Amino acid sequence: MTIQLSRRNFLFASAAVGGGLYLGLGPEAASAAEAGQLNAWVVIPPTGRIRIMASNPEVGQGIRTSLPMVIAEELDADWAAVEIVPTLADAKIYGRQVAGGSMAMTTQYEAMRRVGAGARAMIVEAAAAAWGVPAAEITTAKAMVMHGQKKAPYGQFAAAAAALPAPDAAKVAVKDPKTFTLVGTFQPGVNNRAIVAGQQDYGIDAKVPGMLHAAFHKSGVQGTKVKSANIDAVKTQAGVRDAFVVAGTDEYEGLASGVAILADTTWHAQRARGVLEVAWSDSPAAAQSTAAWAKMAAEAKARGAAMPIHASGDIAGGMARAAKRIRADYAYPFIPHVPMEPINCTARVDGDKVEIWAPTQNPEPGCAAVAKTLGVKPENITIHMLRVGGGFGRRLQNDYMVEAAAIAKQAGRPVKLTWTREDDITQDFLRPGGWHFLEAGLDAQGRCIAWDNHFVSFGRDGKFARAAGIGPTDFPAGMVDDFRLGATILPLQHTTGFLRAPSNNAFGFVTQCFIDELAFAAKADPVQFRRDFLGAPRIIGDPNARGSYNTGRMRAVLDKAAAMAGWGRKLPKRTGLGIAFHFSHLGYFANVIEASVSPEGEIKVHKIWTAGDIGRQIVNPAGAINQVQGSILDALGACQNHAITFADGAIEQRNFGDVAMLRMDQAPPIEVAFLTPDYPVTGLGEPAYPAVAPALANAIFAATGVRLRKLPFDTALLKA
Repeated sequence: MTIQLSRRNFLFASAAVGGGLYLGLGPEAASAAEAGQLNAWVVIPPTGRIRIMASNPEVGQGIRTSLPMVIAEELDADWAAVEIVPTLADAKIYGRQVAGGSMAMTTQYEAMRRVGAGARAMIVEAAAAAWGVPAAEITTAKAMVMHGQKKAPYGQFAAAAAALPAPDAAKVAVKDPKTFTLVGTFQPGVNNRAIVAGQQDYGIDAKVPGMLHAAFHKSGVQGTKVKSANIDAVKTQAGVRDAFVVAGTDEYEGLASGVAILADTTWHAQRARGVLEVAWSDSPAAAQSTAAWAKMAAEAKARGAAMPIHASGDIAGGMARAAKRIRADYAYPFIPHVPMEPINCTARVDGDKVEIWAPTQNPEPGCAAVAKTLGVKPENITIHMLRVGGGFGRRLQNDYMVEAAAIAKQAGRPVKLTWTREDDITQDFLRPGGWHFLEAGLDAQGRCIAWDNHFVSFGRDGKFARAAGIGPTDFPAGMVDDFRLGATILPLQHTTGFLRAPSNNAFGFVTQCFIDELAFAAKADPVQFRRDFLGAPRIIGDPNARGSYNTGRMRAVLDKAAAMAGWGRKLPKRTGLGIAFHFSHLGYFANVIEASVSPEGEIKVHKIWTAGDIGRQIVNPAGAINQVQGSILDALGACQNHAITFADGAIEQRNFGDVAMLRMDQAPPIEVAFLTPDYPVTGLGEPAYPAVAPALANAIFAATGVRLRKLPFDTALLKA
């Protein structure tokens, strides 16, 4: 969601239910309040707890705590007495409600400050009128208004404040951050107690009167349709109430064709799948295989890049002038999201009205997709955003929402759809795989003077698949005078999607490992080589563009992480330190990893030191550290264990036995430090991820002398 604080977008206030003050942004928010809908960001009742609305999906990133903290800070509310209330999905009131791209804090930090400050200003004005004193003489703290010996709670003035004209949000005075008393302090998540006690409702906990539980069986090869199925046999199974074919739609990434089984419980529905027999139509996707793609990539390497992405200087001349040329091929596979909460959605369709309970990261496109598939108006769809038990980008795509609604409509009663883990993996919107065929030139002083990257990945009709593309300004574009980036696109029929730090989660591995190779070839210290590579502090790219980056901020996190880890210290045999940095989603992070490798090739990570820069303010250090450590552990597990392969068009992996998750005894201590230079506040869910895999690969090289250029790491190469 982006809020433009212009003169046309100002604070609206009105009387909330019970005579209190409702405050939001925009005319839609005002009319909603007048209709009695408690969908604003701030509701101050005459008595009782102040309510602050949480309008973003909560996927474990802590946004239902951090953004309300920002409002409460400027409001001078008593945080211990504030009630946080999740909202419905409603783009007309709240704008885009999305958990993705680490954008919530980036787009909403300043706006939510002004929501809180505007509410406080109105309460102060109402109190000043009631007491007959100048507003400038009134102070506030912990939801109390004070003037001399007078003291009263906010609620006493809420009704009067609601009758006042609301201030222009662009002109509302906000606090000097030096005076913050809540923002910047460690606060537990507002739902932590409920989660620990098992009282938190996730999407999978949704219950609707009269609902049936659904399983939806689809082909492992995308693009196929049901030709025939033994529906009658399925209907005879215990607990089964109905079964039918869902025809699906013809468009790519539309509603898939399959067989829906409705039963009294999820267990009954899934057991009935055991007797299901389906004949599927043919699909062009059936020709896809990992082996075929690898052959295509090798052929593409021999031919050269099929299309240019970025070129500067004279790459041929730069290579010719080089005193040393280094070549290396890097590769990484498709990987799945595997969130802990299985994919699920509950839906009720009543004529042209649809109600959905979904653990979604991105409800607005889901609403549009359901409207299109069912032929209803988007305004007739209500979406309850339930807490998400892990998303990592998977629940940005709302295929499961469309499936639940389509099955509920065909069934004529409410349906709760629950996927199995096998469904989750084989029907995922995968992180795309890719290859990088790299060459760099070093001059006589060991400086990188030329960089050539032939990137091979996947797509359709000559365009990169979702999250498969590489940008012309991606690091290290702009760092080397003689630079070339070209690409070849291999055909793909399977869905791909955004996975934590999209694209960067792979590119960070490639670039930072290759830079380590250049440092070794130059006989330079890896940290010092990176310092020299970054050069003087400057902005690379258009300063107003999201993809531009600051080499000074990169250098700062690099130096901080190296200092934290005691870079250069002596280590035991077959133990090494590896370092990497990356810029992603407006955040700068560097990781140092200490790892050892046993003679049998077993990798052990002993400790990780991380330095990050996401701007001038860390809203909730507790949540921020949690996000960094979670990103690191996520990346640590993926680079060692995760790979999806295809044969005959279908994914070969099925469950956690094939895609192993990081275990507790593999989770190392992680020390986190934040730098807070004077730059705008940005997000944190993703930027710590990309520098993990290369830091570990570089540590392994330092320990063993073996360079790992492919993910996941092949430990057989590490045996002594």
